[in-house]
Amino acid sequence: MTTHRLTTGHVSTVLTLPAELELTAARAASRALPGGWSLEPMSTGDPGVRAVEISIGAPRVTVDRQTVRVRLPQPVADSDTLAYITYTALERARQQQHKVTLHATALHAPDGRAVLLLGAKGAGKTATALALAARGWVHAGDDLVVLGDDGGISVWPGKPTAAVRIPGRPLAPKPQHALDPFAPGPAPLGRIVRVAVHPALAAGALTPASPLSVNEQLRLHENLARYISGLPTPLTGVTGVPYGPVWPLDTPALARWRSHLITTLADCRFDYLHAPDPETAADLLTKETETG
Repeated sequence: MTTHRLTTGHVSTVLTLPAELELTAARAASRALPGGWSLEPMSTGDPGVRAVEISIGAPRVTVDRQTVRVRLPQPVADSDTLAYITYTALERARQQQHKVTLHATALHAPDGRAVLLLGAKGAGKTATALALAARGWVHAGDDLVVLGDDGGISVWPGKPTAAVRIPGRPLAPKPQHALDPFAPGPAPLGRIVRVAVHPALAAGALTPASPLSVNEQLRLHENLARYISGLPTPLTGVTGVPYGPVWPLDTPALARWRSHLITTLADCRFDYLHAPDPETAADLLTKETETG
């Protein structure tokens, strides 16, 4: 086994790996994860707590007090799946440091504050973000971002690429595009916007969501918990069975912290944005941000 310092998702921890693993594919996945994915070899001395251990064998995840142990088939461990699996395994350590991964898109507005775009798959988050970037906003992550809570809510840079649908080919695979310009670091959260872009809408509207409804609070609970207690990350690679067990990473203390985080988010500026197209959505949000 070899010992490394793994950095991904804006946290660092100790990772042990079988010495014979091929890491080229995992390193190549760095651009698909918030905060990248990088390894640094560590000395042979005692590195302290090993947060994640990878071994070879039949797929399995076990957790003790301090360590997430993941067993993977050799072909999977040699693939880019290793990067995604270790990112998920680090979510407990991430939340212990008061950061959490969530399904969202984020940008830095011209005033320097971050705007968080929420919405279901296909709601128009990416298209709206691209339209905002054309108006001078700065990308801070597509589809995956990291929230930090250090006395105030910060949005850390998320996934620096976006899957953009090919016009006229709705069923074709969406190629990945690098987001540019991309935020170099975190920014304080300025507002949260739940986006719904659909051509059937007659006009656009930006309306306050506060006070948050029970349904909206439940949505936030689900979103903030999915990477630690609700995401069945496959252990057999993307070419294997597309479903897997829910990993036993959560703890009562982390659940209490996420509830506290939701209470804090509920005090932020929170709006619902409905528009017939991304350009209208971007115009509404840009105008509203400029006027306060």
